[in-house]
Amino acid sequence: MVQATPLLLVLFLALGAHGLQATQQCELTGHWQNDLGSNMTIYEVKENGDFDGKYLTAVSASPSEIVDSPLLGSQHLPYLSQPTFGFTVHWNFTDTITVFTGQCFVDEYGKEVLKTMWLLRSHSEDLGNDWKAT
Repeated sequence: MVQATPLLLVLFLALGAHGLQATQQCELTGHWQNDLGSNMTIYEVKENGDFDGKYLTAVSASPSEIVDSPLLGSQHLPYLSQPTFGFTVHWNFTDTITVFTGQCFVDEYGKEVLKTMWLLRSHSEDLGNDWKAT
């Protein structure tokens, strides 16, 4: 996997995704792509703020074939125009889990942008090696 240090990712709304509302509201639902080529799809943000989707990373140190992995998350309520959110990705091809937290923004050009930080946790065989697993 990617080096396990926090990395600021800028996820850009991919072509073909939904347009902005007149109030410049940032919506998480849709397809997103980051600057490294990873793809994320958020299917729907429910009334309680919960959402699910899939993540296909473009970066991995695993020898296994990279496949779509499920994500589960929550957006802060009430629905703000530029909401905070968090989600977890359970990687289907390796023994790691990643948590992301961030905020959705609308930039000066009307483009939706996700700013996130992430933390990746690898499996550790014993407590003595716990220090290098996150």
